[in-house]
Amino acid sequence: MSAVPVLVAARRTPIGTAGHAFAGLTVTDLAAPVLRAVAGELRAAGLDDEIDDVVLGNCLGPGGDPARVAALRAGLGTQVPGVTVDRQCGSGLDAVMQAALRVRSGADGLILAGGAESASTAPWRFWPPEPEREPVRYTRAPFAPEGFPDPDMGVAADDLARRRGIGRERQDAYAARSHARAAATDFGAELVPVAGVSRDQRIRPGMTAQRLSRLRPSFGADGTATAGNSCGISDGAAVLAVTSETRAAGLPALRILGSAVSGSDPALPGLGPVPAIRKVLRRTGHSVADLGIVEITEAFASVVLAVSDELGLDEGVLCPEGGAIAMGHPWGASGAVLLVRLVSQMLRPDGPALGLAACAIGGGQGIAVLVERRQ
Repeated sequence: MSAVPVLVAARRTPIGTAGHAFAGLTVTDLAAPVLRAVAGELRAAGLDDEIDDVVLGNCLGPGGDPARVAALRAGLGTQVPGVTVDRQCGSGLDAVMQAALRVRSGADGLILAGGAESASTAPWRFWPPEPEREPVRYTRAPFAPEGFPDPDMGVAADDLARRRGIGRERQDAYAARSHARAAATDFGAELVPVAGVSRDQRIRPGMTAQRLSRLRPSFGADGTATAGNSCGISDGAAVLAVTSETRAAGLPALRILGSAVSGSDPALPGLGPVPAIRKVLRRTGHSVADLGIVEITEAFASVVLAVSDELGLDEGVLCPEGGAIAMGHPWGASGAVLLVRLVSQMLRPDGPALGLAACAIGGGQGIAVLVERRQ
């Protein structure tokens, strides 16, 4: 008999700008304190069941299964295994999705899942030497094979804005909204301070559309994506406990109603969330109009706005307390950060009943998870 998976004990690090707050901290340095905090919160709540696994998303770490290393460093015990997931920017959300499916099946009862990324300490990568050629350093692996478009995400965001008629003014207005709402929010209850850092590093109070309009395009002279209306390269980690509704009886929790992944045009990766969102809504019998809150990784303002336009979303439900434009985008952790944000907002007395988290993924993929406040 299947179990209903729920999210409890959602915590994250502050998000640090790459090269600054967490410049010397590795992926496991960031993940271990959050795993420890979540495990401690479970014990304090009386949920001291054996942890069946740790599942963490990560894109650019050193390899060696950071999830297992972080679980050991967190003091969870040698009996707790760990596995690391790579679905690029959707990795943290995919980790939670995998954990939820395992709990739903009855195979496992309690999994700690999320993601971690340290852009600051990501190793340098090289293609091997060839005859008469030295090793070649590269910043990212291909998102698509030869014969398919494989644009960098910023270039693709500019192209998406052009094709969908999303102008610079609208992008800057959305970015100003993200900064203003994040600056007005107290994130303290969801944060695990790390290395003396207890607040997100990128948020800029007073970042107006007028100030943003002065910034130059970042990815081409005729582009509209700038350092102000795009996310920052960041470090951070986020973890949630995924267990069954029965085990979490009496604890504040969100039910996981469903999840979906999808493929899309590699030339326009920013539209990847659209088919994933449609798929999970179709599977669960819900519609866009039912959604009280939608957290989409704000990699670029043009991406969030294009997805909203395509689905007919009410922009008022999008990232109500700001998102990655203001806070930063620690790639492998960002999907889990979205779920932490949903937990924080939906479990308030006046929180919305139905929420969704979604990520666009390089190479043309999307992922979405639908959650419900338990009555």
